[in-house]
Amino acid sequence: MAGSGSGVGTLLRAALPSVPVIGALPGVRKAPAAGSAGLRRERTGVVVERGHVEAYAAVCGFPRKDTVPLPYPHLLGFDLQLAMMADRAFPAPAIGTVHVENSVRTQRAIRIGERLDVAVDVGRPLPHRKGTAFAFTTTVADEDGVVVWEEVSTYLSRGRPAPGEPAPASSYPRVPRGTLTWPLPADLGRRYAAVSGDRNPIHLHPLSAKALGFPRQIAHGMWTMARCVASLENRIPDAARVDVSFRRPVLLPGEVALGTTRLPDGHAFALTSPDGTTTHLLGTARGRVEPS
Repeated sequence: MAGSGSGVGTLLRAALPSVPVIGALPGVRKAPAAGSAGLRRERTGVVVERGHVEAYAAVCGFPRKDTVPLPYPHLLGFDLQLAMMADRAFPAPAIGTVHVENSVRTQRAIRIGERLDVAVDVGRPLPHRKGTAFAFTTTVADEDGVVVWEEVSTYLSRGRPAPGEPAPASSYPRVPRGTLTWPLPADLGRRYAAVSGDRNPIHLHPLSAKALGFPRQIAHGMWTMARCVASLENRIPDAARVDVSFRRPVLLPGEVALGTTRLPDGHAFALTSPDGTTTHLLGTARGRVEPS
């Protein structure tokens, strides 16, 4: 199943450009930044498997249903994203590239057992106030060719920015301090990696995370998004848009708090430390919502 088995070999290839000396070798060295525009990967006939969906739902806090959780199709395209990052034409090494924003639009619920076509594209490098950003667009179409789910994942490569004026930072509504808290176990990163295929070492063990500059392992950003969406799951319609900005990493083990507030067309939410001093994620879910 796409997503569940993605990874280790591709991740190693994607990591090589980050390794001193090896990263400069022919066949490993990355192309100039302009080379990423036009990269595309596709997979057709992907069957949504119940066992994989239920494993994802269990890790992220969704109920078992005959349709997939709203963020789940990200997994169907994640290994395609990773393969593109491993491509020499993609100018930034995968290790050290940070997921900073994610936006999902869904047109309807996707049923377990559906057969889908998945495509991922990445555009030209974008200037960012902290370096260079890359926007990966993932589209999921049904057997009739109708796009039923679309995602833009924005990744940041720190360093010299691409030419041009950076876009202004995303703004989100103010959310009251959260009262719903979740304790997060030390193995959460390994559990999410097992279903998502995202085995970046910053999520797996304290030693591998420390080697990459973190005090200990951190939760996946897409897990934090999914857990927030799961808490609002019965108030988000099948046709909706969810936008999130990943702010500060969540250290594992740890504890986080969820705050929410109503909007005219949906909800705003924030994931913070329990005392509210550290913001991990800001987001909105918009669409026709059911009363609280």
